[in-house]
Amino acid sequence: MKFMNAYMNYVRGKKYNPIFDVIFRPISWLGGWVIALLDFLRAHGLLKTTEPPLPLISVGNITYGGTNKTPFVALLAEFAASMGVKAGIVTRGYSGNAGKVMILRGGNGDRTMAGDEPLMLSRKLPNVPIAVGKHRISGVEALKNEGVELVIADDAFQHKALGRDADIVLVDCACPFGSGKIVPAGIMREKVDALARADIVVLTKSEQASPQDLEALRETVRKFVDQERIFTSRLESDGWILNGTDTPPKAGARVFTFSAIGSPESFTRTVQEMGLIITGQRKYRDHHQYSRADIEELCSLAEKLGAEVLMCTEKDTYNLPENGKFTLPLAIPRVKAVVNESERFFALLAELLRPNIIVASNGYGEDAIGVMLAKKFRARLPEAIVSAFPLVGKGDAYVQAGFAVKSAPSVTPSGGVLKYSLRDLWGDMRAGLLRHVRAQLGDWRKIARRVRTPVCVGDVYLLLHTLWGSGMRPMFCAAAKTVYLSGHWRLERAIINRFTLRTWTRDKKSAEQLGGRAVYSGSPIMDLLYEDGGELHEHVTGDVVLLLPGSRARACRDVKLLLDAAEILRGSGEEKFRMVLAPTLPVDEFLGACESYGWTAGNYALTKDGTTITLTHEAIARAAEGVKILIGFGGTANQLCAGLGIPVISVDEKGKRVQKKLLGDSEILTERSGEALAECALRVLNDRGLYEFMSGAGRERMGIPGALDDIVEYSCESLGWGVRERVYARLNGER
Repeated sequence: MKFMNAYMNYVRGKKYNPIFDVIFRPISWLGGWVIALLDFLRAHGLLKTTEPPLPLISVGNITYGGTNKTPFVALLAEFAASMGVKAGIVTRGYSGNAGKVMILRGGNGDRTMAGDEPLMLSRKLPNVPIAVGKHRISGVEALKNEGVELVIADDAFQHKALGRDADIVLVDCACPFGSGKIVPAGIMREKVDALARADIVVLTKSEQASPQDLEALRETVRKFVDQERIFTSRLESDGWILNGTDTPPKAGARVFTFSAIGSPESFTRTVQEMGLIITGQRKYRDHHQYSRADIEELCSLAEKLGAEVLMCTEKDTYNLPENGKFTLPLAIPRVKAVVNESERFFALLAELLRPNIIVASNGYGEDAIGVMLAKKFRARLPEAIVSAFPLVGKGDAYVQAGFAVKSAPSVTPSGGVLKYSLRDLWGDMRAGLLRHVRAQLGDWRKIARRVRTPVCVGDVYLLLHTLWGSGMRPMFCAAAKTVYLSGHWRLERAIINRFTLRTWTRDKKSAEQLGGRAVYSGSPIMDLLYEDGGELHEHVTGDVVLLLPGSRARACRDVKLLLDAAEILRGSGEEKFRMVLAPTLPVDEFLGACESYGWTAGNYALTKDGTTITLTHEAIARAAEGVKILIGFGGTANQLCAGLGIPVISVDEKGKRVQKKLLGDSEILTERSGEALAECALRVLNDRGLYEFMSGAGRERMGIPGALDDIVEYSCESLGWGVRERVYARLNGER
């Protein structure tokens, strides 16, 4: 006992002990290094964090010892119930032996299996199911089956493998950080700077600290947490149990206290504040299970000291022996946690539970898919915050659709197509590509704690960028690759299968190649045909020749080929031309280039010698109405037209040869000249069999829409975003 008292005084910073310091400090240093390494790996997604299927609030601390977690968990569960939200609690059940998940109700359960604190919570909250087990995510799944809408995870701040929506960290005002060292040289589980991970810090037992000590503690916490996220709480009496009745001890009664809790000093101060006289006390290690011999010894000692009543904490009652006989009355004070500034606290907590969704993409075509996906999330989850993280450009497509862009802009000469040319890559490097990448990784770190599982639209580079920056395993819409474009390399397949929650591919064969959690539920490219929110009708061929200059900077140069082709086709009897201007094109610069080639720009049209080309900014689904053939340099737009059954004519160059592998027989590549483009288009138009063959090939290769709706459905149902939306709306109601 003397050794234990000396050790506790050392770790709590009350009395320095050089022997303990020599023995324990090296172990603490090694433990801190291991924690830092694991945190680094998890922060970059190399250690798995599991997304819970329900909104989850973690309540924990950074020290060993009592910080009033149990009454605080009860407080949160009672608040949820008052707002009409069915809450459940998940806990590992310290000192219990539960292997498989055990559900407690109404305080019924075996203490040796469940542990003392879960049983106490269960008795306090008879209508709240409590899942006890070593694997908390299994406990969350079990609570979901119980109809729970909100999970409160007890003592989960260090359980970083479990995702959470809100992290509440409790700090004991009576003994905040002890000696400041990590166990075994101190009481710290992590260094104090771990508080920076917390969403809310609550300074508990504030009534037991002087105003000066409380302010000093606030000042320490403010180094890591903003002032508006720091709260205080206090313990209040919630009744008594005395020999099975709810009668409190008489004022001034002489009591002998005993406890086996993390902070016995706090219990002592609570008893003194009740106006009771402590004649003696006995402290045991936390969660100690009392024997009958312990009870006999306690009663004998209390009687010798003239005590009238024995007193212990409510948690201790779950560790008392079944047949223990007390020769003195046993009094148990019930306490509850009360948060100061409770209205502000619960308003902030509700906001933390608000779904916060981010869509990442890395290309102009991918941005278009990302915008549509973001719109679908906004329509399905109107209370959610939906934002964007484009890696290429400024995110203009997202901004125009009303979505906040969270990434630093990355405008480079190549427009983001690095895989086609080493020269382009070198040009982008000179333009600051690495600086852009560092800035965007920093942006991920700023927002990672507040967003749910990211949704990536693009390629494996984007997946790795998101994983390293945010530490979260994303959902992945593999829009950039397909088996028709050489498929995914073996390393890419390994990365996708290991580091994504689920992958949606562009076609069935790609899903089969990836295996694992890859699915095909329609082509995300073809989903763009619905981007105006309307219903897509069967494409009807008309007499319009569609011209696509593309979305990149080189469009101002390439448009000359299209203008030359239009003049030749006009002379061959074709009269109607339509040109789609991508939203990312600098219109004034583009029209200026057209005028330099001898065309007149005005009234949404280009004219020259009797040839008129109508200009439009419409979505491709509308712009393609009545179109019989496409000549152009678009990426995603070319693919959409092919999927509609429109034959595609483009130039033979490296980038288009890659696209040709995807579009197959629906596209013909020709020499880089207006004459060659026009001649090829006329050949297709004049050969009915060739025309129908190309039309059918495009429809077969591109598939049907549906992927984006499936992503939203999976997010809402399997990942619990729909439940989060409902819980947030309820908690954000009138309080």
